[in-house]
Amino acid sequence: MTDKYILAIDSGTTSSRAILFNHAGLPVGVHQLEHEQIFPQAGWVEHDPKEIWTRTLQVIDGALIAARATKDDIVAIGLTNQRETTVVWDRRSGEPVHNAIVWQDTRTQQIVDQLGGGDQNKYQARVGLPLATYFCGPKVKWILDNVPGTRARAEAGDLIMGTIDSWLIWNLTGGVDGGLHITDVTNASRTMLMDFTTLAWDLDIAADMTIPASMLPKIVSSSEVYGRATVSSVAGLPIAGDLGDQQAATFGQACFEVGMAKNTYGTGCFMLMNTGATPVLSRNGLLTTPCYKIGDQPAVYALEGSIAVTGSLVQWLRDNLKLIDSAPEVERLALSVEDNGGAYFVPAFSGLFAPYWRGDARGAIVGLTRYCNRGHLARAALEATAYQTREVLEAMEADAGVKLASLKVDGGMTANQTLMQFQADQVGVPVVLPQVAETTALGAAYAAGIAVGYWDSEADVKANWAEARRWAPTADPTERDRLYRNWKKAVSKTFDWVDADVVG
Repeated sequence: MTDKYILAIDSGTTSSRAILFNHAGLPVGVHQLEHEQIFPQAGWVEHDPKEIWTRTLQVIDGALIAARATKDDIVAIGLTNQRETTVVWDRRSGEPVHNAIVWQDTRTQQIVDQLGGGDQNKYQARVGLPLATYFCGPKVKWILDNVPGTRARAEAGDLIMGTIDSWLIWNLTGGVDGGLHITDVTNASRTMLMDFTTLAWDLDIAADMTIPASMLPKIVSSSEVYGRATVSSVAGLPIAGDLGDQQAATFGQACFEVGMAKNTYGTGCFMLMNTGATPVLSRNGLLTTPCYKIGDQPAVYALEGSIAVTGSLVQWLRDNLKLIDSAPEVERLALSVEDNGGAYFVPAFSGLFAPYWRGDARGAIVGLTRYCNRGHLARAALEATAYQTREVLEAMEADAGVKLASLKVDGGMTANQTLMQFQADQVGVPVVLPQVAETTALGAAYAAGIAVGYWDSEADVKANWAEARRWAPTADPTERDRLYRNWKKAVSKTFDWVDADVVG
């Protein structure tokens, strides 16, 4: 079977990709297309679910062409996706009732506040998450409360919901003609509706959020044959892997031992640490989440630190400030100065995620003097990613009671050598990049391949993993800690910005 491939579909925040992987875990054909980012008003972020579906079909075809392959060369399909982004659609017509509400969206803050009644951790012991606008459940409630006619249709059983994996699998397997309405444990955990110990829907929480149980997909494992595709280019192929993007990257990075961690640098940053078969409830602002579940085997859990804005801050410098023409230029601009010039950039565009969970925070640039120029702003933007990652890592070490020996990294920002070296300096341990950087898609491919016997087990994943580069810390500890102390001061300036007079 080694001359066959696994097809991975990676439906991300800004684009859709399809990649064919061979038995060595190497990509042999790739195609990627961006989709529109929709900003109806301040704090709102949406995607068009139908555009994402169209892009998915296009990138599948493109990857097959790039690999000079046909569906006969493919053994199975795995999916991975941006997680908390939420779609509600009509099970009979297949039409979404509203644009997908993206994970970065903050419109549900009032709903979150009302649900919590002053207790942000009201559901944490059951779902492993704080009440926050980040998660899926409040987004569904917002749609039912605000899109005319949807609540009655939902209560009549006509509407269903899901994260992007559910939307794509439903369409891939027939849509209105028998499409599967499922989600895996990793994606279900991001709804705020799944009990992380039973891996079943918590119907009491669903009732609190006024979400009819009939809307919820079936929860399945991350690696099993769910059904077969019906779309022409891959018709008949088993769909056998489904993981949220950050759990997929953890799987692709072969973080199978307790205490192993990875950080993915994408639109945001997401660090996960494997905690084994026993979930660890965070006391330091992290999330408790299933990391993966292979078939009938017990679930493996992780602690997660989610950072909302990292790579998207570079996009903001490019698209909103016109400070650069392309993302790679930010490194050259940052290198035009020796340091940050005293400037700190806290990108709390969607509030602050881990470890603060402050929906009232908004972005700030502090420490400015007449000395500062565009190079200092570029450096401050890159440094913000490293500082935020250090905050999460320290919380993770405190929760897990272990010290990280190294940090595995992946994602687009790892191409930025300046950032990676500064990251190693800030966390004080080596930062390690794998040879195959597309770990999110690769993790989905591995999950699907294990389900159909293309790979035997996680041991094959570990055998395939190989190091490409590492950055060792070189900074003076005193200077390292001075910079971080000032970062903490900058973060404190973003608190309590949103109140009754400031919306968005």
